[in-house]
Amino acid sequence: MATNSCNNPQERPIPSSDGRASVEEMLTKAVQEEDIERVRQLLERGVDANFQEEEWGWSPLHSAVQMDSEDLVDLLLKHGADPGLRKRNGATPFIIAGIVGNVKLLQLLLPKVENVNECDVNGFTAFMEAAVYGKVEALRFLYENGAEVNLHRKAKQDQEKIRKGGATALMDAAEKGHVDVVKILLHKMGAEVNARDNMGRNALIYALLNSDDGKVKAITRLLLDHGADVNVRGEGSKTPLILAVERKNLDLVQMLLEQEHIEINGTDNEGKTALLLAVELRLKEMAELLCHKGASTDCGDLVAIARRNYDSDLVKFLLLHKAIGFHPPAKDWKPRSSRWGEALKHLHRMRHPMTGKLKIFIDEEYKIADTSEGGIYLGLYEDQEVAVKRFYEGSTRGQNEASCLQSSRANNNVVTFYGSENNGGCLYVCLALCEYTLQEHLANRRGEAVPNQEDESARNILSSLFKAVEGLHQSGYAHQDLQPQNILIDSKNDTFLADFDKSIRRAEDPQKIKRDLEALGLLVLYVVKKGDISFETLKNQSFEELIQLSPDEETRDLIRRLFHSGGSVEDRLRGLLGHPFFWSWESRYRTLRDVGNESGIKTRNYKSKILQLLQPGTAELSASFAQWTTKAGKLRHRQAKSQ
Repeated sequence: MATNSCNNPQERPIPSSDGRASVEEMLTKAVQEEDIERVRQLLERGVDANFQEEEWGWSPLHSAVQMDSEDLVDLLLKHGADPGLRKRNGATPFIIAGIVGNVKLLQLLLPKVENVNECDVNGFTAFMEAAVYGKVEALRFLYENGAEVNLHRKAKQDQEKIRKGGATALMDAAEKGHVDVVKILLHKMGAEVNARDNMGRNALIYALLNSDDGKVKAITRLLLDHGADVNVRGEGSKTPLILAVERKNLDLVQMLLEQEHIEINGTDNEGKTALLLAVELRLKEMAELLCHKGASTDCGDLVAIARRNYDSDLVKFLLLHKAIGFHPPAKDWKPRSSRWGEALKHLHRMRHPMTGKLKIFIDEEYKIADTSEGGIYLGLYEDQEVAVKRFYEGSTRGQNEASCLQSSRANNNVVTFYGSENNGGCLYVCLALCEYTLQEHLANRRGEAVPNQEDESARNILSSLFKAVEGLHQSGYAHQDLQPQNILIDSKNDTFLADFDKSIRRAEDPQKIKRDLEALGLLVLYVVKKGDISFETLKNQSFEELIQLSPDEETRDLIRRLFHSGGSVEDRLRGLLGHPFFWSWESRYRTLRDVGNESGIKTRNYKSKILQLLQPGTAELSASFAQWTTKAGKLRHRQAKSQ
């Protein structure tokens, strides 16, 4: 957690290395030596007050502020020194004044700065710097003049990508052990005690990083009294309780265990609980406290560890609390998934408390995808590998997902629902684990298709999808979010519909069904075009443009029927699985051959119903049969090419 430091080369100007001092360098030297008369003489001779040295961009005004000289700052400002000049790291004289903590300097500079919340390239404001360096009076002054207390530090783009940045002034003060600053931020300035940085850490995690036990205890007490989340995770997925055990601080552990909702059996990314760490670190009193507070002894081979440490008293205590030897799962366990296999093996081997029937560990290694709420993770549900969608407890989306899946258990084309668990304010919905989304599947197979060859894969994918949506509608739901990311392909290349958190009970509302059908129309074209046209692009096309993009008459007709066919919207999917789009080329050819062998066709019996349907101009003519002879010719051509 880097902060500006006086040991940083950017925190001090560097003298010239050419052996000769320019007049500008003479000005800088005079400022550093606080020779105000010499500074005045040089400025009156016309030396540039805004000169910046090349290495780090220090100006005379930066240096004067660093020297904490009010007279020099005032003099430089009167001679045109620009308070908006920035060093290489983006720091202005005003930000440096926050470090120095001199309120009079801040008063001199504030009228000349554009924004009291101006920041350097690392996102530090004057207010944050005052918190870092424990400058209480400067903090008060800046707060009274509009400084934003809960501003999150904005890091550089490349730093944000690795989840750096996002800290607040409260986090800085907590980490540095400034008890008085933490107190005023919480009591007087409305600091958000549970604000998170880009790694998801709050001020409590930062406080536990300080080396001074006395300050840590005081700040932890303040934060807990203001409702700090005690189950937040730090680096290595360590909870505050685990960090307190690592510090070997019994008072901190006791303080945290007094909190009502603490997860005493929480694990870090190595699967270690606070109790396991206490036993490893030979902290008998702490281990006993954790056990008395309800810590599970089923978290590792505690007895063996205590024996290796020759701690016979702890061995007896652990046995009294029913600690048993840990026997790791068989190493020959093999997951079914090839894509997620290694992570699943690791999860299977890991010693980790169960959430009901579910084994899950919230860590990047096991994340499948991000969602708008809690993400999707790998899990083991009754030893069955699953994908687990995480929602906050009480989430409308989570309730929609579970309810719709319950109602669709008989639908073989909907992703299998195994069950759900609740724990720690979260709902975990457990689903069959698939390998890829439709988007990923098509991208992986790009380049495999051979021109003028039958696309059996597209037909199978869409057939499964149509069956899934038809079954969903029959069970009283509309999906409302049909898109490639919500269609999954398993290890056998079977297709399943997923993601029902936006689903609704349609209550016979034809518009809800219509939305699903039109999305199906887009998916038909998306699959037929093998994902070469993005789904977002297709959504922005007009119906006429979609028809023009369709490669053949069967696709065009199927899309027309999904968008505009007459009759009941609710009944539109019924029968579409019999559409010629889903016929193999062989089936289409045989159908034409068999129709041609009908007696009414052979004898051209004009009373024959089938001949009337195939005759142009007939009143009952279906659009699908217009120009049938031309289409039959194209079909014979395709059939011949495929043989």
